[in-house]
Amino acid sequence: MGSLDPRKVFSLLFIIAIAVVFTVQFGPGNNGFANTGGGAAPSAAAVVNGKEIPANEFLREYAGQLQYLRQQGQPITEAVARQFGLPKTVLDRLVNTELLSQAAAQHGVRASDEEILKILQRSPEFQKDGQFDYPTYTQVLRDYFRQTPADYEESLRKRLTAQKMLGVVQNGVVVSDDEVRTRFEKEGNQARVVFARFLPSMYADKVAAPTAAELAAFKQGHEKEIKEYYETNRFLYQQPERIRARQILVKLAPEATPEQKSQALARAQALRQELEGGKDFATVASASSEDPGTKASGGDLGWVERGNWDPALANAAFALEAGKVTEPVETRFGVHLVKVEEKKPAQDRTLEQVQDEIATSLYKKDKAQGTARAEADKALAAAKGGKTLATLFPPEKEGQPALLRFETETRPEAVQTDTFTAAASNIPHLGPAPDLVTAVFATKGPALLEQAYPVGEGFVIAQVTERQLPDDTKFAEKKTELRQQAEQAKQYEVADSFLKALRQSGKVETNPTVLDQAVGG
Repeated sequence: MGSLDPRKVFSLLFIIAIAVVFTVQFGPGNNGFANTGGGAAPSAAAVVNGKEIPANEFLREYAGQLQYLRQQGQPITEAVARQFGLPKTVLDRLVNTELLSQAAAQHGVRASDEEILKILQRSPEFQKDGQFDYPTYTQVLRDYFRQTPADYEESLRKRLTAQKMLGVVQNGVVVSDDEVRTRFEKEGNQARVVFARFLPSMYADKVAAPTAAELAAFKQGHEKEIKEYYETNRFLYQQPERIRARQILVKLAPEATPEQKSQALARAQALRQELEGGKDFATVASASSEDPGTKASGGDLGWVERGNWDPALANAAFALEAGKVTEPVETRFGVHLVKVEEKKPAQDRTLEQVQDEIATSLYKKDKAQGTARAEADKALAAAKGGKTLATLFPPEKEGQPALLRFETETRPEAVQTDTFTAAASNIPHLGPAPDLVTAVFATKGPALLEQAYPVGEGFVIAQVTERQLPDDTKFAEKKTELRQQAEQAKQYEVADSFLKALRQSGKVETNPTVLDQAVGG
């Protein structure tokens, strides 16, 4: 498997995120290959104005998006998918589709049978020898989409109807000459910077634990903050029983015959015999499991709560000691073997029980933040003395900063950004930093910024390495292209505003348990 390319991942995930507004995809990421997961999901991933979005529909869509990213050569793990918020992005798109289809019904907008047929006929997964083939169509729906033609076509109609509703909303968008000129002024105003971050986490291990007197004084002066931290992170202190598990799945179709079920059970029993013979569970799962969502990771399901699973599977797994494997268990997905790798009992710790723990953490964080600020100011003074940030803070390894490798930064490292414009609200690789953006574009050429800027919980110092100001001579030749870009941006804004209005005027409830299940609990 190849190495992760962060820039390409950002690009691909941006395409998926855009589809949250431009809601319909009839191509990559919508092949519908089912995620058969480790157990039964709750009945709905979301409820939109009383209409349920089934959990299995969300899981199928999520698996398709994950597969699409992997097909682009990116070794996306479930941890990376969670880091980028992919489950929420996929669910948001399904919610938007439902909101738009409901709005379309109110406005008399509906996709026609002819439009549905045209999409089916040009879908390569339904073709044989380059032509739409009905037997192939029904087989693909049965084996992979697990839907009847009627259900699939209704889902397709909903997507296309939602897209037509967006077209109605965006129709007639007009961009003035002044808007085009403003876009040119922002797009032509460009910069690149090198920055270094100073985070409290980089200095936390250098902060000594508070003495009893210091802790008592801190608790007395920070009662509100300690209580707010407890309430915000209550899930850390009040958790149901959990297990960390792996699974091997022998799939069963929903309409499986008794004979097919018997064969699947025998297959699972044979795999269990391999495990009893000494084979490693993860190795057997990678080779033999039929769960596409966990096979590549050796059946890893992560941490799972009892309520996330089919009762029969949960009862069998939670009854085991760590290190043990269940007998074969049948659910609607197939026959499962589950290995319990670790167990955590239920806990319910009160504020009184954990306030010293929280106060110590906040005390050390406060001290580490002060150290981070002092180190940023010290580095700024060295840079003002003529040293570059690249010289002061070279990458620790591999010639590339940890931030660009999606690894935890253990010390400040110089990060070179790509070119960005005055229209941006974010600094590449850094994120939202409005005061820093303003300072960058106040310069007229390469320059060291005069102060350390608070960004998130830490501080940032930066050098502008390249500056490009708008060139009026290029405006005429780029005017047509800029107008098209401005129209697309305005269409996006109109669509986004319309969807936000639909959400605000309606009722959308999402199920976080289903999002967790998408990435293994």
